[in-house]
Amino acid sequence: MRIALAQVVAGTDPTANLGLVRTHATRALDAGAELVVFPEAMMASFATRSVDVAEPLDGPWVHGVRQLAHGLGIAIVAGMFTPGGPHPDEPDRRRARNTLVVVDAAGELVATYDKIHPFDAWGFVESRHVEPGDAPTLVTLGGVCFGLATCYDVRFPELFKHLAHAGAEVVLVPASWANGPGKAEQWRALCVARALDTTCFIVAPGQADPATVGVEVRPGSPTGVGHSVVVSPLGEVLAEGGASPELLVVDIDTAGLEDARARLPVLATSRFGISPPGAG
Repeated sequence: MRIALAQVVAGTDPTANLGLVRTHATRALDAGAELVVFPEAMMASFATRSVDVAEPLDGPWVHGVRQLAHGLGIAIVAGMFTPGGPHPDEPDRRRARNTLVVVDAAGELVATYDKIHPFDAWGFVESRHVEPGDAPTLVTLGGVCFGLATCYDVRFPELFKHLAHAGAEVVLVPASWANGPGKAEQWRALCVARALDTTCFIVAPGQADPATVGVEVRPGSPTGVGHSVVVSPLGEVLAEGGASPELLVVDIDTAGLEDARARLPVLATSRFGISPPGAG
């Protein structure tokens, strides 16, 4: 399968960001891609309050993505915010969910995933505004089984191992990685590690660094560093972006997955059971 990774700088206006989806999905289709994957927070960046822009799955933003996918004939994965419930410690504060939507080439919404691990690190507390999900998600597109993860999830190998044991061949990891010293290097290292942990392909598109297009960013804010990356099941970096906006296109051949897992049988020989997050 040919997959495109759209490394963009999303703004705070969902309508304008839908225009970015249209532009890059068209470019991906022209490059022969069957699937284009956009970053986390594609509907609206973390420069806005997620709860203020959150929309239900039958709202206008998802409807727009579905129309684009159907009109172009390309599958689309993108990050958005959907309504959540009240904060357990602050009942007057409502939260959103950090949601990935998966739309097939016919324009059908075939899967969603709510980020399980909010980014509560490096001085940022995403869980104050975002309600965590609790359900690992897999979806099949074009005969390939994809696991879904989001950004900070990449620091939790147990989620990725669960997805692999459940049948994932490729794990998609849309992100809006926080900036800071060494953060881009950590992002790359973690993506390589998760590929080796699971012998899955890792396809990880990130928001580009807003500073590369003249947008001021607050130190430590999760608005993107770029460096979208694709990693093979044996840890080879197949494609990697820089800090600026760009479209990466890569061919993923899952036919070699059985051989990779025979050479590195970490899934078959693990002596620890993997349970879904939140289980027993």
